[in-house]
Amino acid sequence: MNIQGQAALVTGGGSGLGEATARELARLGAKVAVLDLNMANAERVAAEIGGVAVHCNVSDADSMQHAIETATAVHGPARILMQIAGIGTAKRVVGKDGKAAPLDEFAKVITVNLIGTYNAARLFAEACSKLDPLEDGARGVMVFTASVAAFDGQVGQQAYSASKAGVVGMTLPMARDLAQHGIRVCTIAPGLFKTPLLASLPEPVQQSLAASIPFPARLGKPSEFAELACHIVHNDHLNGEVIRLDGALRMAPR
Repeated sequence: MNIQGQAALVTGGGSGLGEATARELARLGAKVAVLDLNMANAERVAAEIGGVAVHCNVSDADSMQHAIETATAVHGPARILMQIAGIGTAKRVVGKDGKAAPLDEFAKVITVNLIGTYNAARLFAEACSKLDPLEDGARGVMVFTASVAAFDGQVGQQAYSASKAGVVGMTLPMARDLAQHGIRVCTIAPGLFKTPLLASLPEPVQQSLAASIPFPARLGKPSEFAELACHIVHNDHLNGEVIRLDGALRMAPR
């Protein structure tokens, strides 16, 4: 699919990987809606790329539906969804105090990362399925965000790993499901990237993390994630695939 002139939705577009993806889409000529809970961030990015900022909670059905409708009113119906919004946490099953991890914290991560991804996908797909087909019957494409933690999660990452593994497991069946509508589905599983969270760590810690990556021995650049996300849109034969973007990293237990 040619990105030029297409309307695109980017959840979590106000910072990190989402911001980089929103910027790359805009550079390639897309009309970008920056969806985020943090409106200050969303408005900053949207203003800089000529897009529109929309408040959105991906795990809330009404909020996601309203965000799609708001973006559609400005840019027209979207054929591209970049589902990048997500949260993380680390909590041992049994803590040092001998108590079990709080169930609500596990549920929150699953709700945002997994249910939020499905919620954004189902509502986008409903709208996209009604559009006129393009070449080869294509109507749209969705790119989800998982993590290498889906495959080799570390100690304490039960909730995060489970949520991202759910996104991985959802990718192929959703691609098969939506094939009849001409909507492709792929997932990127990034490793260690220099997002605002990692960039806030002390430099020695960043260097230690970078040294664990076989090659290149550095943290990933958000622009590299964005480039892959946009390539997936361009490459019409990429469908139902999960792509690790991690410099051959395999996470140790700790």
